[in-house]
Amino acid sequence: MAKRSRPVAQPKPDNNVHPLYGNGRQGGWDPLGGEEHRDQSYVKKVRPLSDNQRTLLEAMEEKNLTLALGPAGTGKTYLAISAAVESLEAGRVGRIVLSRPAVEAGESLGFLPGDLQEKLAPYLRPLYDALSDRLGGKRLRTCLADGSIEIAPVAYMRGRTLNNAFVVIDEAQNCTYGQIKMLLTRLGWHSTMVLTGDPDQTDLLPGMSGLADIGRRLAALPEEVAVVELTDRDIVRHPLVASMLTVL
Repeated sequence: MAKRSRPVAQPKPDNNVHPLYGNGRQGGWDPLGGEEHRDQSYVKKVRPLSDNQRTLLEAMEEKNLTLALGPAGTGKTYLAISAAVESLEAGRVGRIVLSRPAVEAGESLGFLPGDLQEKLAPYLRPLYDALSDRLGGKRLRTCLADGSIEIAPVAYMRGRTLNNAFVVIDEAQNCTYGQIKMLLTRLGWHSTMVLTGDPDQTDLLPGMSGLADIGRRLAALPEEVAVVELTDRDIVRHPLVASMLTVL
């Protein structure tokens, strides 16, 4: 009679795994965590897919301050970060500074474990994604380590003067008028600043977002400031996104 094979012991589930940060004993969640085993291919040159995107790229190259306004999926953040990376690679600026308000999209995540960087990482993940696509994971980690790329929440921008930098303020529709005014006055010598956002899709209470008002006021300075408005025709995500935005 044949002997029964012993059942293979199953590993016990780890109840200490956080849905965002993973196992805290292994060093916490890393915004570049998917890149440590393989370095994805990256895009060296970005080409505009519409006339408005071409206008935006030209404005970021010519103006010290550009506002990119338009609905979700029009490539505002991606094109701004692409322009920042190209400026850094060409030596036109010495660093890239990316900032984004830490505002939750209609729900509260509650207490998040970890240090300050780990707490803010989920809010800043879209910036890491775009940077990784343009630079590759290894190069991005190197730039973050040596300070040539800095990612910071809006709350940490007060009091700074950003010289010789390409500054991208993402999701600016989630900033108040006072916050955007503070961010605009951070612009220093030999620097370029780009604000991106959709004035119609804010996560703040009604009337609190200052992006639309700022855009109207700065449009009066066409020689110094470019205000580029993208439309649903510039959406580069799934075609259904453009259709939904026309009825929602």
